[in-house]
Amino acid sequence: MALRLINSAVLRQLASQLPKSAQVGSVAAVHTLDKIGKREIVGYGWNGTACYADRVDYPLPAVRFREPTNEINALRAKEQGDWKKLSTQEIKALYRASFCQTIAEVQAGSGEWKLHLGIALLFSAAAIWVAVLMNLFVYDELPVTFDEEHQKAQLQRIIDLEMNPVTGLTSKWDYENKKWKN
Repeated sequence: MALRLINSAVLRQLASQLPKSAQVGSVAAVHTLDKIGKREIVGYGWNGTACYADRVDYPLPAVRFREPTNEINALRAKEQGDWKKLSTQEIKALYRASFCQTIAEVQAGSGEWKLHLGIALLFSAAAIWVAVLMNLFVYDELPVTFDEEHQKAQLQRIIDLEMNPVTGLTSKWDYENKKWKN
């Protein structure tokens, strides 16, 4: 009985802390309160969670980027009035309080591809050096049958023995004229 009272008291306290846009009683809503601190929840969020992420495909995160300070609260109060009275610096400060990066900054390349290309080229160079050193120090010399004289002699032997005359190499040899067929 005491556990039920404590459990219901904790649930009531958590439900009172949840914003109106979050789903009351969901596990995600309860656990995100600890992670976001005092930051304001301003929307539904990516997959319905109150999290912050700079994403091009989801440009409006559910949570503001920074926790509110006295300066930001004063700017938000001034924001409720005429926007023409806000300076460019104040507008930028309001934007940076809600977002970490602009869309252009999110889309800008990080240069990480250079690191990956460099590593790939290092491994390629190492593989080439291993292949060269293996050819120099590990593998034996090619057999004498690989030189052009022996290859011509082997071809002449295949022709003389008429090996595979129907579909093979000797089917393209004209035995009467002693030359290759066209």
